[in-house]
Amino acid sequence: MRLDPVGRLLKLPPALTGRVRVTKGIPVRMRDGVILRADHYGPAIEAELPTVLVRTPYGRGAPTSVLCRAVAQRGFNVLIQSCRGTADSGGTFEPLLQEREDGLDTLDWLRLQRWYDGRLLTYGPSYVGFVQWALAAEAGDELKAMATIVTASDFGPPTYAGGAFSLDTVLTWSAILDAQRGPRLENAVELLRGQPRLQRGLARVPLAEADRITTGAEIEFFQRWLAEADPTSSYWTQRGHTHSLPKVTAPVLMIGGWYDIFLPWQLADYTALRAAGLRPHLTVGPWNHGSAGLFQHSAAEAVAWFRAHTGGPERIRERPVRVHVGGTAAWRELPEWPPASSATQHWYMRRNGNLSTAAEPAGAHLEGFTYDPRNPTPALGGPRLVSKIAGRRDNRPLEDRPDVLTFTSEPLEEAMEVIGPVSADVTVQATCVRPDGSAPSTRDLVPYFDVFVRLCEVDEQDRSWNICDGLARASAGSDADGVAVRVELWPTAYRFAAGRRIRVQVSGGAHPRFSRNPGTGAPLGHELELRAVRQAILSPSSISLPVSPISLPVAQSWNVDGPTSV
Repeated sequence: MRLDPVGRLLKLPPALTGRVRVTKGIPVRMRDGVILRADHYGPAIEAELPTVLVRTPYGRGAPTSVLCRAVAQRGFNVLIQSCRGTADSGGTFEPLLQEREDGLDTLDWLRLQRWYDGRLLTYGPSYVGFVQWALAAEAGDELKAMATIVTASDFGPPTYAGGAFSLDTVLTWSAILDAQRGPRLENAVELLRGQPRLQRGLARVPLAEADRITTGAEIEFFQRWLAEADPTSSYWTQRGHTHSLPKVTAPVLMIGGWYDIFLPWQLADYTALRAAGLRPHLTVGPWNHGSAGLFQHSAAEAVAWFRAHTGGPERIRERPVRVHVGGTAAWRELPEWPPASSATQHWYMRRNGNLSTAAEPAGAHLEGFTYDPRNPTPALGGPRLVSKIAGRRDNRPLEDRPDVLTFTSEPLEEAMEVIGPVSADVTVQATCVRPDGSAPSTRDLVPYFDVFVRLCEVDEQDRSWNICDGLARASAGSDADGVAVRVELWPTAYRFAAGRRIRVQVSGGAHPRFSRNPGTGAPLGHELELRAVRQAILSPSSISLPVSPISLPVAQSWNVDGPTSV
């Protein structure tokens, strides 16, 4: 057998063959007559083999083609298909809309192939994971296992995270899809220059012009997503598949990252499956949406998962949840998410930028800042679509800004491990900033503002490292005594080391990760006026941390890139 560098790089089990027959550009007819193109990777093994289906809008070339060949060498047929309207597939790509029908039609086509033995497996991250949910509830007993990676069953809620608009994710994704259709040389130059057109688009006001600035043309789905700002509307429910989760019967592997853009909604899918009586397996690592470590680990764990459910020797771990604990190299094994052993601990923001478990008197003025949408507070690290700007960062440059408040504890006397959902309750009195700079009065109260909260650890060198964060767009009106705003942060698993300090940031946004709040109540895409807002933070304001015992079980086999067993 030939050398297997890809298998070794991805830490896959030994190959069963080095020979794979590749048939490219296979036509697959949909119910409306549209032809989708697919490539089949068939291993040179004389036996009935299960089939891994990958449906993608990102083309069928490298690195996906390399992974398909490596998986086929492990004893699987692999069919990779370009979604409708992408690559050389016919039809028009309208995100999310026809993935259910096209997936089911592809399954009907598979049943007619002599190499298909009736055992279906599905694999893929992000949108390639979404299309798995589109198919799963109606695939029947043929669907033996799924591997869903950094994805969600409904893209509506992540698009309007916290009630704002996930501008960076949506516009960057739009640019990626547009680049696939454009000249390669031109797109390569744009990428090498730092994507200046995308940067101008992200900065554009109003948002309705951002797609044209970025790509040179109006993008139909981008404009529609600006208009359909309610993720519970019929537009989004028609395209989502959360409602069908209770009908899924196949074993589900879910792999996510603490800095991934879809994590809260992926965990909501996990909760829905558990409520339906299923026992999905969940792995959450120290990854963002595009981490190289995520690509390696998800391939290895998915292959092991597929083998375990199609007669292979792999053993399924007893505790179905495995999470990496930030601040350490350790992985925790849990019976469920979130762990029942976590106990909520409230840390209160206090005057002079202090943070402690004791609150100030109710109504006390703690700190204040001005959020100006003409110079929006920037996003630094955290969950972002593009890996090079995502993840853990030293937050000191951000915290030096006058529109970012920090509240910091005393050094911890002993280590503290936080595992589970994180939330903050912030009392805000928001007033418009007068043009003449005079002090505002209660007549200047405004209901239009955002609250961004970030949890950090401050080390011995006074560096502030982001752990998790979240944003909420206020919608409860205005009040002279302040408005209580609940901010749901990304969940986490993190150990604060003894001697280090807990820090909470509060600001009015994180642009362009979230669209700027214009301060006027204008709908998305119509931000014709930008109005600065003064936010006074009042007591009580706190962050709630799920503190877990450090004695929780440690994975038997792990390393910083990921555990080695299923």
